[in-house]
Amino acid sequence: MSLSKLSFGGSSLGGVFHSVKEKDGIDAVLAAIEGGINFIDVSPYYGYYKAEMVLGKALKLIPRDKYYLSTKVGRYGQDGVNTWDYSAEKAVESVYESMDRLGIDYIDLINVHDIEFADLSQVVNETLPALVELREKGVVGHVGITDLQPENQKWVVEHVPDGTVESVLSFCHYCLNDDLLEDYFDFFESHGVGIINASPLAMGLLSTRGVPSWHPAPKSLVDACQRAVALCTEAGYPIEKLAIQYSISNPRIASTLFGSANPANVRRSIEWANEPIDWDLVGKVREAIGEQMRVRWKNS
Repeated sequence: MSLSKLSFGGSSLGGVFHSVKEKDGIDAVLAAIEGGINFIDVSPYYGYYKAEMVLGKALKLIPRDKYYLSTKVGRYGQDGVNTWDYSAEKAVESVYESMDRLGIDYIDLINVHDIEFADLSQVVNETLPALVELREKGVVGHVGITDLQPENQKWVVEHVPDGTVESVLSFCHYCLNDDLLEDYFDFFESHGVGIINASPLAMGLLSTRGVPSWHPAPKSLVDACQRAVALCTEAGYPIEKLAIQYSISNPRIASTLFGSANPANVRRSIEWANEPIDWDLVGKVREAIGEQMRVRWKNS
């Protein structure tokens, strides 16, 4: 797959971060495609199936050859309760259920979602073989894994035959405050694994709107990112713009996912992505973040 450098993450369609009007979500997807984005990522976990259902309504309005679609297996939930099931049986069942919600008959990329919550041996010996079998049947095109922890992704790739895992989706590790993903480029490339980046705003750390109350980052990192926000505001250069431009700047990353159910925000993000980056400001931002660079937190 040849992906657009900026791509559309569907978590916002499920109202994961705040309530969303369905029409706005559909219009946001249409704005992404109209703006040249050709890759959409979603999951049954986002909004507990809502994101896939909203996306499915949008996809009815878009020719199938205009986009590549990724969804996931392994992480689910209902009524505010998270659930996980990485069994082969559930993985296969989940693929077909997702296709039904999305209104499609083929998934370009199927991911094992948030493998840090799984027994990695089960992912290697059960989940991935089930998805590879679907790939061999032509139900899905490619197979990947997602996680906040790149160490887990590396371990899985090391324990399966080359070609099993074709891509990794890593979030919050190639953005202005964290470039940890760079340490793994050589390894993934040596195994023929494509790299997808996500969350250029570090889940709201790099935002003029302010860090959401639920954010798991330690206060020291929050404070450092707020210094960076203030620096960009003073320069008249929104940190969101700089963050998106930075995250898509590395040619070793296939694509960077961002999410918004606001069509105006989608169009603005695409405009930013097409403008040249201010590297001097990047240097100043990184100086402001200082020793908090690469400070990590646990997934939830």
